[in-house]
Amino acid sequence: MTRKLKLLALVVPALMLAGCEFGTKVVEQVGPRGTGLAQVAQKRNLPTVAQVPAPPYELTPDMLEGPRARDTYQNVQVLGDISADEFNYTMAALTEWVSPADGTVENGGCNYCHNPENMASDELYTKVVARKMLQMTRAINATWTPHFSNSNYAGKGAGVTCWTCHRGQPVPVANWTESVPTPPTIWGNKNGQNTPARSVAFASLPYDPFSALLQGKNEIRVQGPRTFPTGHEASIQKTEQTYGLMMHMSQGLGVNCTYCHNSQNFANWSHSRVQRVNAWYGIRMVRDVNDNYITALGNTWPANRVGPNGDPRKVNCTTCHRGISKPLGGVPMLKDYPALKGPVAGPVPALPAEAVPIAAAAAATPVAAADTTKPAA
Repeated sequence: MTRKLKLLALVVPALMLAGCEFGTKVVEQVGPRGTGLAQVAQKRNLPTVAQVPAPPYELTPDMLEGPRARDTYQNVQVLGDISADEFNYTMAALTEWVSPADGTVENGGCNYCHNPENMASDELYTKVVARKMLQMTRAINATWTPHFSNSNYAGKGAGVTCWTCHRGQPVPVANWTESVPTPPTIWGNKNGQNTPARSVAFASLPYDPFSALLQGKNEIRVQGPRTFPTGHEASIQKTEQTYGLMMHMSQGLGVNCTYCHNSQNFANWSHSRVQRVNAWYGIRMVRDVNDNYITALGNTWPANRVGPNGDPRKVNCTTCHRGISKPLGGVPMLKDYPALKGPVAGPVPALPAEAVPIAAAAAATPVAAADTTKPAA
């Protein structure tokens, strides 16, 4: 009996401590003292910043002059406004970012998108997709600056290139497709809950919050306007989807809730950090990318690029961030590739009237309301 008690005295504390994270913690205060706005992370788990490829060669000012790409090459529909030299420079970088290797459709290189016998041809679906993604990249850099305004570079933000998501892969590693509905059983319908999944940081929340909240226009709410609310966007089931999305965002950026919210009052904008404004724009930027660029390609996607429900692989926060609050550590990628900044900024959604965070001065000023279901040009 004594031997069993001694064994229990060793095993029980070990089991109770099994969920604890040992090791050196890194604490960063991110808000006014006394507000609890701090980030706590395991030092050994801090993600490392991915290496960024150097430009293919130097882009000199004289290379920006000369004949335009649309006048030099056939069927240039997106980058026709830049010089032929800058076009070649951008194509060389794009190949390194998305399809490096041996120059075959299967293994990358120029032939991943082009027929080497007719470079102007659109016969390969990869070229059609690449054209749409270039439109998307230009639109992000010209329109969605409120999302990455804090990744400061000369007051303009770091911007994005194909490398931000692809990192040398034809398909970004972090992507999602709509989940297959689980049929009801005698035990009821779990609605995606109690199935530990990395998408929601292994919580018991619905493992697919993306289908409802990272495409379309559903509101993201956790609190109703009155007691015992029914039939609106803050039902219990939809609230759980919101919490699932928040877990994904926390994991995708490598931060905890207080990176954006003041835990004294999660909903109060005046108690929140300006990062909450960036996140608000980020969610709508992701919806714009998914709705107007990826899903808009429709039947262009082949069977090996769609999920079990037939929808294409789409983006979420992890696609760019990869566990870091600023993708690639805030490296100003766009400064070396001016062609990827769109010539004309489009409208962005208007912030809620109550959205005045602590660092209000850093918040971007919206210009107009946008219809995210409108097809991109």
